[in-house]
Amino acid sequence: MSVIIERIQFDEKGLVPAIVQDASTKKVLTLAYMNAESLKLSVEKGETWFYSRSRQELWHKGATSGNTQRIVEMRYDCDQDAVLVEVEPKGPACHKGNESCFEESFYKSEEVSTDGSSILTQLEKVISDRFDQRPEGAYTTYLFEEGVDKILKKIGEEAAEVIIAAKNRDKEELKWESADLLYHMLVLLKEQGLPLNEVFQTLEERHNK
Repeated sequence: MSVIIERIQFDEKGLVPAIVQDASTKKVLTLAYMNAESLKLSVEKGETWFYSRSRQELWHKGATSGNTQRIVEMRYDCDQDAVLVEVEPKGPACHKGNESCFEESFYKSEEVSTDGSSILTQLEKVISDRFDQRPEGAYTTYLFEEGVDKILKKIGEEAAEVIIAAKNRDKEELKWESADLLYHMLVLLKEQGLPLNEVFQTLEERHNK
């Protein structure tokens, strides 16, 4: 571990910026700072530890709020003067209660491309929250409460709608029915306890063959 820390190019104050990113959605959650000690603790404990520049002390993310961040992977950049920390967050990252500290947009290009895998992982997270919280009146809550048979029935219905739309050469209908099918598939994966990332990994393994 000491060899790794020696590679990091800390600034004159002994700090290195740490970009914290959701390992599933790839959304940037916050920017914090680490010194050698907090970096070492992060690796040893498997959760994020930072150095507070204002308080000038170490702090464990979530120690008081419970919003901890389990570390999935840590990497440094090509100049070794910044660290990327991919985490599984337990609750919001921002002290204001937001999922991310970067919620306020001040510029957005009119030409925005959508990463399909990104929206799927975001939807998976929403479905996971519905599974845990079961908000009253939510359709996803209804599906989970009804159980696997209801979910499978809906998948069968949506698959049939996809077939009909394709046979009719109706691209607009096919688009909507395909989206419905994907949503219900994500609900099923959550009900079965199978992470979407494992499906992605299977696809990647097949592609590499």
